[in-house]
Amino acid sequence: MEVLGDYRAAIDEHAVERTIAVLTSAVRDADNGAAFTDRVRDEFGLDARTISGDQEARLTFLGATSERPADALEPVVVIDIGGGSTEYVVGEGGELLFHVSTQSGAVRQTERHVRHDPPAAAEVRAMRDEVRSIIDAEVPEDVRRRTRAAIAVAGTATSLAAIDQKLEPYDPSKVHGYVLTLERARDALDRLAAMTDDERRKVPGLEPSRAPAIVAGAVHLVEALEAFSLDSTEVSDHDLLRGAALEAVHRER
Repeated sequence: MEVLGDYRAAIDEHAVERTIAVLTSAVRDADNGAAFTDRVRDEFGLDARTISGDQEARLTFLGATSERPADALEPVVVIDIGGGSTEYVVGEGGELLFHVSTQSGAVRQTERHVRHDPPAAAEVRAMRDEVRSIIDAEVPEDVRRRTRAAIAVAGTATSLAAIDQKLEPYDPSKVHGYVLTLERARDALDRLAAMTDDERRKVPGLEPSRAPAIVAGAVHLVEALEAFSLDSTEVSDHDLLRGAALEAVHRER
């Protein structure tokens, strides 16, 4: 609520004419999610909406691909690794072909599997096996086979891009559009998994608050690229929020 108060003050300072707030996996799953959404709307004057996994996938794809030519031919998968869910959205030429929101995210998998610091090798393997089985079950093989490129969005992907470049401080201009190879993502996963939480908090390019869940996040990205038989991904700083903003511009009030 303190953060939302800061946001409201910034909104007022910039004389914003319209606001939108999208609430995702954590609020969808919470017993008091509806009451929380109402409170965000009523107390802070935000156009707050708890969106479905399908809506989240569509808006994320819109935001991640908004700078690409509408006639881009190659089927691309947008990989959105969140805390409680991960979305895989495949589109071609600006149109969605397939999307799914899975109940597997960086925080959720950390809480399910990690009991040691650093994580035990068996814990990392269990995460990898479960994430891969979820992808195999939720994304049809023919969809994975026809996909030719990837765009990874959200905190895990941007963090791994920043780590790969040893960015201190974080520089969005160097992260957005960065090509992260599967080999480098695997290297980062192995290195981060061998560290304690305190050691990860000191890694250049990694925001300290992301240290506890970054191993599980890296697991998701590595397993996704392997499942789609891709050797790299473009990293995008544009995702759900950009998609929501673009949609709001064109939606009737």
